[in-house]
Formats: sequence, structure tokens, C-alpha cells
Amino acid sequence: MIATLIILLVSAALFVSGKVRSDLVALCALLALLLCQILTPAEALSGFSNTTVIMMVGLFIVGGGIFQTGLAKMIGSKVMTLAGKSELRLFLLVMIVTAAIGMFVSNTGTVALMLPIVVSMAAAAGTSSRRLLMPLAFASSMGGMMTLIGTPPNLIVSDTLQSAGFEPLGFFSFLPVGLITLVVGILVLLPMTKVFLSPKEKAKDGKKKSKSLKELVGEYGITSNLFRVHIKDDSSTAIGKTVVDLNIYREYGINVLELRRSAGQNRFVRTVNQQLASPDLLLKHGDVLYLSGDPEMIHKFAEDYTLRLLDNHVDEIDGSSSNPSLDFFDIGVAEILIMPSSSMINRTITEAGFRSKFSVNVLGIRRKHEYLLHNLGEEKIHDGDVLLVQGAWKDIARMKNESTNWVVLGEPLQEAAKVTLDYKAPVAAAIMIAMIVMMVVDDIPVAPVTSVLLAAVLMVITGCVRSVEAAYKTINWQTIVLFAAMLPMSIALEKTGVSTMISDFIVNGFGGSSPRLLLAAVYAATSVMTIFISNTVTAVLMAPIALQCAMQIGVSPVPFMFAVTVAASMCFASPFSTPPNALVMSAGQYTFMDYIKVGLPLQILMGVVMVFALPLLFPF
Repeated sequence: MIATLIILLVSAALFVSGKVRSDLVALCALLALLLCQILTPAEALSGFSNTTVIMMVGLFIVGGGIFQTGLAKMIGSKVMTLAGKSELRLFLLVMIVTAAIGMFVSNTGTVALMLPIVVSMAAAAGTSSRRLLMPLAFASSMGGMMTLIGTPPNLIVSDTLQSAGFEPLGFFSFLPVGLITLVVGILVLLPMTKVFLSPKEKAKDGKKKSKSLKELVGEYGITSNLFRVHIKDDSSTAIGKTVVDLNIYREYGINVLELRRSAGQNRFVRTVNQQLASPDLLLKHGDVLYLSGDPEMIHKFAEDYTLRLLDNHVDEIDGSSSNPSLDFFDIGVAEILIMPSSSMINRTITEAGFRSKFSVNVLGIRRKHEYLLHNLGEEKIHDGDVLLVQGAWKDIARMKNESTNWVVLGEPLQEAAKVTLDYKAPVAAAIMIAMIVMMVVDDIPVAPVTSVLLAAVLMVITGCVRSVEAAYKTINWQTIVLFAAMLPMSIALEKTGVSTMISDFIVNGFGGSSPRLLLAAVYAATSVMTIFISNTVTAVLMAPIALQCAMQIGVSPVPFMFAVTVAASMCFASPFSTPPNALVMSAGQYTFMDYIKVGLPLQILMGVVMVFALPLLFPF
């Protein structure tokens, strides 16, 4: 028992200090329990095979699919437009929409998604974003309280109940509690943010804002000279030939930016592949060429080869946009700055061999304040030129290796990751809804963990997540390792009698008066602990203790489990208690005292309401 207590206290101290990574602390604690022979290897590694841990892995991938398809952003942006310029409506929508998204997506991801939307909406409404960003962070935690998968503590307390032989909590068992937290949050934050979060003078930021991909092509004037031609049945002179065979550039001075080809017909899913028009790519019926050049020459080229010139009102292929704009799903653009020592200087674009060596096109040249877009093949490269190149994202990223010749401005792979696969949003929505239905409907004989894993795999197979590698990157491995390594601690606490000892102390001190007072003590202990330790670790440690407390006085453990998960998640008094609180700190120009002034009263009031509400929802 003493060894277990020492390991627990040292771990807690390291968690609080923050000087050592939390997942490393958890692994060291696990090794200590093994070396002290408190746990067997099977018991120590049981956390890594726990269904809740596996479910969390799957949920990260599902959440990644929701983000990468732009589904969450699409929903959030559309709903936010309802606010207009009313500050009250904007506040309510921020809270409600954020909580709704937080039901299915991690609170960190929800805040990362909603933060730029909220800032832009606040600017449009003429109100300060300071009054909205802290409620945004708090609402994401409240939304997580509404479903089983909303936040890790919910999964932990459900697993603790099931392991003790009780019925596991259902998918929407948390919904009444989550709704109460949201109502309390709205009622408390609405006046408190007006009183304590007054606008501050906007700090001057000397950091230059990076250009978006759309802004980049707009700056070079590419979009203003963008045309599309469709290869029809009677375009026999073009079908079966390559771009080189057609001599498009030399004959007409036209740049072929990309080719889009149908991969099948589906009205709900984009079935069009983006490709660069490589020299060996044979043109087929139905292909659409994206061209840039003189309008008269574009018309002449279309007439010579019997091609259909598409206007803004014509969809090129079912499932695609009718607007002639460059998309960046499969291919992208980037700027490269020519170095003074570059071997490319005084060589023409054609001689430089960008196409043959790197499989990229040069769309434009920025030379001082001048933009060159036409007859680029014969244009000589100068020192200090900035070239706008277009190609597959991996090919653009590969250009960073040529650091002696040029510098790639920005991070191409990071820019690619920012591009949302909007055409996959309906697929992601269908997968998410199917997952929820399988988890909610008892008549479907599929375990929750199976539903989540199936949804995660479908996100990858259908392309909602770009690749398996991208799926792995969506997983917060630090959280997974932390959780899996700390779960066996609860086994050690029970095995050595520490849980019983702590629960005896709480029961002897508070259990004699009433179950409600004991519930308040459990809630208060969890709430204080989560200020210093992550809510996941707090839930892992307090769940078995709360269970013991309830069983010792012979009452239902369900309200005590809910007290643990609510207290662990509803921590608002510190900017470092949860990732969402930290995310909005700099954007809202908040100080530590702002969280004390607004968050601490909310945290205390939330505890008071829950101590009275939980026994009504889940009787002792």
C-alpha cells in the first residue's frame, strides 16, 4: 500500500509541475508498479487492450474525417450566419453550436475549428471577440458532457461501472446532464463576460499574415484569366492526343493548368480526379482542361479542336462546382524564391526543367512589383524572382530539397493539410450518423467499440481522411498512452486497498450525514484535483474511489460516477486546466485573473447545481 501511495503521489506531483511530459510520467508510474511487483505484466498492460482506449483511437480518426472534409466548419459557418449583428444572438449561437459540435468531436478540435469563425463573426457584428472566446472554450467542454464519446472521462466512468458489474451508460445517458451544464453556463457567462471581459485595445502584431491558397492565385491574376474547355464526342481531333501533340503553348500561348477527369457518376460524392496535364497523358472524351491565357486565343483553340467552352453557369461534371476556380484537393500551388547562388539564373523556364525534374508547372513570376503570366517558357530567371509553381503536393514539398537554388515559401504539406475535402462532407456525415445509430439503437447487435472502429476504417477507405498516414496523424498518441498507462493505476489502488482507505476517509468524514453530502465531497475533491491534473487522469483516479464510496453506504454509484465526470470536465478556473482554455488565451488577450474572475464562480456554481440535480436525474 505504501509503495502504491508513493508512486501515486510522485506521479501527481509530476503531473502538476508540468516539467515532464504527462505520457512519460504515466509510463514511468506503470513501470514502477511492475518493478515493485504490485501489478503483474498482464495487469499492467491491460490498459492498452482496454475497449475504451481502442474506442478513443477510433474516435480521433472519425473526428479527423469530420475536420478534413470541412463538415464541422460547414455546419458551424452556416449556423453562425443566423446571428446577424445581434450580440445576444451571437453569444447564444456560439455556445449552442460549439456545444453541439463538441458532442461528437474533441473539445480541443472543436475550439480550433470554431475560433477563426467566431473571431470573424465578432468583427462583422462589431463586438469584441473577448466576450465570445472564453464562452467558446467553456461550451466545448459542456458539449462533451452530452454524449458517451464527447470526452474521455465519460468513457472512463462508464467503463468503471461496467467493470464493477453494473450496466454501462448509454450513448445519450449524459444528455440531461450536458444540457443542464449548458444552461447554467449560458445564464452565468452572459452577464459575467459583459462585466469582466471588457474589450482591450488590439495589440499590434508585426507578424505578417500568410497568404491563403486562393489569395495566392488571385494575387497573380490566375483566376481572372481562367477558362475551361470540355472535350466532347465530336472532338475527334483532340481525343487520344497529348497536350504536346496539340502544341497548345507554342501555337496559342495558352497555359494548361490542370485536367479534370470523371471517375464515375455520383451526385453526392465528387468523382473527379485532378491531374497535371503531363506530356504523356492522353486526352479522353469528357475531360475538362483548365486553361489560362488570352481570351481570343482560348476561343480559337476551342474552335480549332471542336471543344466546348464552359461558362460560369455550366457544371463540367456532376458533383463538381460550376464556378471556374482552382481547387487544391490533389494538386496545389506554392511560391519559390530564387537564391542569388542559384544555377537557374539566366536560364529560361523551359531550360530549367521544372516539369521534367519536379513534375510542376510555372504559372507566374513575381519580379519586384511586376507579375509575368504570358510566354513564360522563354522568360529568363532573375535573382530574387518569385515563381508560382503548381503540382502535386508531394512534388511541391520535394522542391524544398533544392535549397541551394531556391527557398520554398511556406510549408506545402501543412498547406495541403489545411485544404478541406468539401466534396467528401456528405460521406463523412453519413458515416458519423451510421456510427451514432449503431451505438444508440440496442436492437443492432454491434458493440460500441466495433461501431467506432468500423466508422474509422470507413473514413479512411472512402477518402474522408486523406490516407492511412493522415489517419495516424489525427490520433493524439500522448492522450492514448497517458490513458492506457494510467488505467492500471486503478487496479493497483484497488489491489493494495488504497481506494478503500481513501473512500473510508471520505465516507467517515461526510457519509454519515447524507448521501448528498458525500456526493458533494466527491465532486469537490475531483473539481480541485482537475485544476492541477488533466481531466482524463483525474477521472481515472477518482472513478474507483467514487465507486467505493457509493458501495460502502449502499447507494447507487451512478450519481457518484456522474459527479466525477462532470467535475473533471467542468474546470474553468485556470487557463491550463484544459487545452480549450489555453487555446483561446492569446486570441482573447486573457490574463490568468480573467479565468479566476469568470471561470471560478462558474465552476463553483456548476458544482452546487450538480449536487442537487444529479440525485434527481439518477436517484441514490
